[in-house]
Amino acid sequence: MKKDKIFLYGLTISLFFIIVIKLLFIINDSVEYKKKLEEKTTIYVYGNSAPRGRILDTNGKILVDNVGVKTIFYNKIKGVSIEDEIVIAYKLANILSVDEANENELKNFWLINNDDGKDLITAEEYQLLDERKITSDVLLNYKLERITDEMLNSYTKIDRVAAKIYSLMNDGYIYSKKEILTNVNESEYAKVMEANIMGITGELTWERKYLYGDTLKNILGTIGNIPKENKEKYLNNGYELTDIVGLSYLEYQYEDYLKGSKAKYLVNNDNTLTLIEEEQKGNDLVLSIDIDIQLKVEEILKDKILLGEKYPNTDYYKDSYALISNPLTGAIIAIAGLRHNDDDSWSDISLNTITKSFTIGSAVKGATISVGYKYNLIEMDKYITDSCVKLYMVPQKCSFKSLGKINDLKALAMSSNYYQYLIAISLTGNKYTPNMKLNATEEHFNIYRNMLSSYGLGVKTNIDLPNEVTGIKGNIISDDLLLNLAIGQYDTYTPVQVLQYINSLATGNRLSLSLMKEIKNNAETIKTNEINVLNKVDLDSLYLDRIREGLKLVLSEGTGKIYVSQDINAAGKTGTSESFYDSNNDGVVDVATITSTFAGYFPSDEPKYSIVVITPNISHKNANDDTMYYGASKITKDITNYLSSIS
Repeated sequence: MKKDKIFLYGLTISLFFIIVIKLLFIINDSVEYKKKLEEKTTIYVYGNSAPRGRILDTNGKILVDNVGVKTIFYNKIKGVSIEDEIVIAYKLANILSVDEANENELKNFWLINNDDGKDLITAEEYQLLDERKITSDVLLNYKLERITDEMLNSYTKIDRVAAKIYSLMNDGYIYSKKEILTNVNESEYAKVMEANIMGITGELTWERKYLYGDTLKNILGTIGNIPKENKEKYLNNGYELTDIVGLSYLEYQYEDYLKGSKAKYLVNNDNTLTLIEEEQKGNDLVLSIDIDIQLKVEEILKDKILLGEKYPNTDYYKDSYALISNPLTGAIIAIAGLRHNDDDSWSDISLNTITKSFTIGSAVKGATISVGYKYNLIEMDKYITDSCVKLYMVPQKCSFKSLGKINDLKALAMSSNYYQYLIAISLTGNKYTPNMKLNATEEHFNIYRNMLSSYGLGVKTNIDLPNEVTGIKGNIISDDLLLNLAIGQYDTYTPVQVLQYINSLATGNRLSLSLMKEIKNNAETIKTNEINVLNKVDLDSLYLDRIREGLKLVLSEGTGKIYVSQDINAAGKTGTSESFYDSNNDGVVDVATITSTFAGYFPSDEPKYSIVVITPNISHKNANDDTMYYGASKITKDITNYLSSIS
């Protein structure tokens, strides 16, 4: 009996604990359920926009800022009728200075106000629609075509403005916020707010302000509404369809950092709002660009382009490019491209530095001579007599003049084509004899191109800008073209590739080019650009030093002697190449022209600056003589003198 009591007592306690635990689970589930219910029924709304981060130069000077502007929006309310929206449109038309509707918008407005234009369609046409022999779009076109000027002439100015506003209210995604008018003046803004019009809000939005006008504007990029083709991508990343995003170049590249965070509000039961999260400005993008150097480079380009236009044979010389970087890091200090238009205006064409390619002639010889060193096809300091080569069925090919006795260094200094031709001939396993066939193969072209790409020519530079191109690689294999490739007269390269190439020569490493220096959140640095070594140049340091010695001779006693002041201790390579120009803008190149290129760095022992200058179309083959405007030398000298003066 005693055992039974103990058993019952124990059972009671166990049941009690089970009940308590069950109750705790029920209470907990109830709390979780209530929490989830609140999450489902709580409504949050967000502010329209938050200011994007600024874009600054390396010294903290603001290049791109934000300016707040008053903007009127329409928010479509569920259940609103067409008649309601027409009333709203007329109320706004009597307050705001909005443009009048165009013809198509006005016709659509007429249809809305005239029973959808049913009287404009015949019974037979409706029958064809029912039988699916024509579509509703065809029927709409019939209606629009049959609305006459007489029908529209009764519309007043207010009617036409209302038609425009109605069109804006219904443009784009159905329930997205619609911008009616931005940059609204104080008086109109106050009147709209006082009118308390259904669905209409006035908000502060942000526009970009460019403190240096058009300078670098293309590189900086644009902002705007989310493109329809990218809608899903942005929605999946937490954006709203009305958000403003970076659309191109730096604004697009650094969107994740530049975008701001909109204010978050709780919608209370009485429809008032409670601020939950303050709006946050986006992070600032600090560039490696020095705006003072950038402006000086642009000033030099303009001056030398205008000077060049006074020279003979410069009929097609309109633009020039100049880039400056730190060869030890790949950071771009200035990136300029300018075109002088026929109406005496100037265009920023700096984007061509990543999207357009050029033949750069002998400027590539620092890379192509590397093939000779790497494959033991030349002997350092061995002298030969500069001459010409004559291949089978190919016109004789020579240096720009007879250079006499040359070794590997003098071949670079004086830009011997003959020396480079002998390297290419030896690569094919041949020894030069007049009228010979080389039997060049794709493998021989690939050996050259692999060496060139080791320096950065013919491959993407990894610059932090979208839409970079790789240039044009010739697809024909022939003996003659192998020799052309060896002297920079076949494949084409972008200005940024030429910049990476000269940096690689200076350091022995191919580094990514970059415009971003750091990302800052107020005073805090949240990201710093790091030096990115893409690869080592495919050549022993002994030979790299030899090439650098040759590049110093180019500027001290060779073809580039007039390009720089002798006291800055620079190294570099000049190049002149045949190019082609579309003289009448019909999409077909029809004039053979000359392009001049310079690529170099200084000081040669501890490089601080690398420079690339490209001047296309400085002369042309249809000229009466061979006069040439050496704009690249004039631009280079002015830039290097300026840089040395501020160092």
